[in-house]
Amino acid sequence: MVYFLAKMRPSTVGSENAISSMERMCGYTKSKLKEKPSNRAAEMAADSDSFLGERRTAVEGEDVDETSIFFLGVGEQLYHGSSRGVAELGVQPEVAKAVDEMDWMLPTDVQAEAIPLILGGGDVLMAAETGSGKTGAFCLPIIQIVWETLRDLREGKGKHGPSAQPVQKWSLSFFDRGSAMAITPDGMRCQSREQKEWHGCRATKGVTGKGKYYYEALVEDEGLCRVGWSTSQAALDLGTDKNGFGFGGTGKKSNNKNFDNYGEAFGMHDVIGCLLDLDDMEIRFWKNGADLGKAFSIPSQLKDATFYPAVVLKNAEMLFNFGEQQLKHQPPNGYVVVCEAPIDCTINNPATGTGQTGPSQTKIKNAPQAIIIEPSRELAEQTHNQMRLFKKFVDNPTPKELLVIGGVSVKEQISALQAGVDIVVGTPGRLEDLMSSGHLSLTQCRFFVLDEADGLLQQGYGDLINRVHSQIPKITSDGKRLQMIVCSATLHSFDVKKMAERLMHFPTWVDLKGEDAVPETVHHIVVTVDPREDKSWTNLKRHIQTDDVHVNDNVRPGSNNPETLSEAVKMLKGEYCVRAINEHKMDRALIFCRTKLDCDNLERYLISVGGGRGPKNPYSCVCLHGDRKPPERKANLEKFKHQEVRFLICTDVAARGLDIGGLPFMINMTLPDEKSNYVHRIGRVGRAERMGLAISIVSAVPEKVWYHGEWCPSRGRNCSNTNLTTEGGCCMWYNEPQYLADIEEHLGVTIQQVDPDFKVPMDEFDGKVVYGQKRSQTGTNYQTHVAQMAPTVQELASLESQAQLIYLKRHYLKDNPWNKG
Repeated sequence: MVYFLAKMRPSTVGSENAISSMERMCGYTKSKLKEKPSNRAAEMAADSDSFLGERRTAVEGEDVDETSIFFLGVGEQLYHGSSRGVAELGVQPEVAKAVDEMDWMLPTDVQAEAIPLILGGGDVLMAAETGSGKTGAFCLPIIQIVWETLRDLREGKGKHGPSAQPVQKWSLSFFDRGSAMAITPDGMRCQSREQKEWHGCRATKGVTGKGKYYYEALVEDEGLCRVGWSTSQAALDLGTDKNGFGFGGTGKKSNNKNFDNYGEAFGMHDVIGCLLDLDDMEIRFWKNGADLGKAFSIPSQLKDATFYPAVVLKNAEMLFNFGEQQLKHQPPNGYVVVCEAPIDCTINNPATGTGQTGPSQTKIKNAPQAIIIEPSRELAEQTHNQMRLFKKFVDNPTPKELLVIGGVSVKEQISALQAGVDIVVGTPGRLEDLMSSGHLSLTQCRFFVLDEADGLLQQGYGDLINRVHSQIPKITSDGKRLQMIVCSATLHSFDVKKMAERLMHFPTWVDLKGEDAVPETVHHIVVTVDPREDKSWTNLKRHIQTDDVHVNDNVRPGSNNPETLSEAVKMLKGEYCVRAINEHKMDRALIFCRTKLDCDNLERYLISVGGGRGPKNPYSCVCLHGDRKPPERKANLEKFKHQEVRFLICTDVAARGLDIGGLPFMINMTLPDEKSNYVHRIGRVGRAERMGLAISIVSAVPEKVWYHGEWCPSRGRNCSNTNLTTEGGCCMWYNEPQYLADIEEHLGVTIQQVDPDFKVPMDEFDGKVVYGQKRSQTGTNYQTHVAQMAPTVQELASLESQAQLIYLKRHYLKDNPWNKG
């Protein structure tokens, strides 16, 4: 058998969840075994039943907090030796069936690491290249948990949250609360991230008749709050009717919508003591142990009423103590904490969830359970399509997904939200529009996913991410903690690290990429363009249209001033691109340009050189950048994927995250100024063990380029200010030799330079290679590699098994009779 470890977080794991996860895995194992019967299969099936029975005994009746569950994975051994399928990661059979249909033989490394962590309830920060399966790593568990939540809501259960809260102890009620009020599973902390509305709740118990009672509330976050006492007939918006009595952070007491000055204001970290005197029929409050005086005289008509601790919040969080924990401040003489109230003076809250649908069981149609933010329309569409494939066999109920991107009718998206959506995949701009207009609610969001997070931050969406995160309840309305999943090409980006520290809750790092490096399957070279050496630009009959940054400069053939040399570089780079294509007989390649204008100019040039548009043009190409309308971008991408055109010319932003398999070539028309973007670009080739060639055309002299920032009124659209930024303009000098040196230092390598004829040494990869195909010569040392490694692998497997058994004995099996001996 193969056992593997999945770390489970305390906010989601209990005995019921642990058993459910094991049942799923063992069930899938036995179903696989039935497909391929044998004596060994029968033994393994029986073994899985025995394993499940033992683990059920170990888990049932216990709260499996901050522990680890060992799952069983045996079925796939019949097919792949010791390998495991996605079902063995805890994925339900319906999702696993869709994955099988997609011909995913095995989970990728990032999936094997991340899926159990996400199913276990933890925040995950993962680094993996595009094409590594990271989209599946977060989509698969999200689909499963969303489906399970929808099923439980439909059946009136709260399998993954507190569905039938016991009333044996004092806590906040999961049922007597507003729809956007989130409560932790222990019932002691509440939170609402709704910024426009107040949401309140009451406790599970109240006091009546006689006596003097006290409880404390600690303000844990900035925001607005009122705390106090109310009857069961009162509105949850505490203090807005005659049955509710509240004290707010602005220093006002409230009853029946009368807001009067009282005491003093309070805020984050302040402790408010709430005192109820049923003998003298009065209510008073303390702040940090200081008595603020009598706040209310309780009307005589409420003498026989039951009073419940109550709170109402607006974008705030509070922690309650009803006396079962040590108090910050002891109550005055004669008062007792509410949890010590006499039984004959204690009344259970009538809102128990029995025979009714409480707020935690109500699905708000425009409040999805998952928000996935992508940096580009193309990547959002790609993730949305994957989500649809993964949920193909998930039904009864079927999770609904929605793609939210610009360039598409917003009315259709609003209609879809109003009809009900469970998972939203979108780009930042359109998501922000729908949230600010109130059409997209975040009150039930359980998953917040940032895909290509480094790209989102580079595009300036850091503030938007912070705003969205601040509006999402950190504890969902059914008692679950918000899970945040961040995917990045590298976890070593300073900005990504700082964001993770600020927003994520003890995330697990899944770094399968490490520091930036160039794969062995990628041969990357540099060709230098030096107009001082290559004078061919002076007599070109036809050349690429340049970007007009020198329209007002003194540019003339024969001159060696910086402006002339810069213009010459632009002309020569177009020629070098064609030369590279011809030399390597490229029939498929990605070509990266620095700006959208450069993309357009190169597209026109290649079309003209090849004799016009059409499949017979050896330089047939399309563009992918932000100024092209969404339908055109989508059509261009499809043309390239289906090999209707040979070349896709794009910017970094537009191409981020695109997974286009089997690419043999990539050309950098200009080196990126971000070192990580160089790794992004060259990583487009050399995948799936296929050889790839990445060519960078680098200017030997500074090149004047456009640089539009916040100072540019049009942000580059039809801008003609060719002055340098130091002179109030929108241009800068671009020093490619320095960027090349920075990249080499970052990667710790010296990138090979070849001559302008673009001929690559034939022995670079142990012999001549064909780019786009697998390496033909791998050396003789690999022929007996498996046999050489077998003893070591067996020893490691034995040590791992011993370690797992020791862990089980120490942490789970101490009191179980089947552990003896």
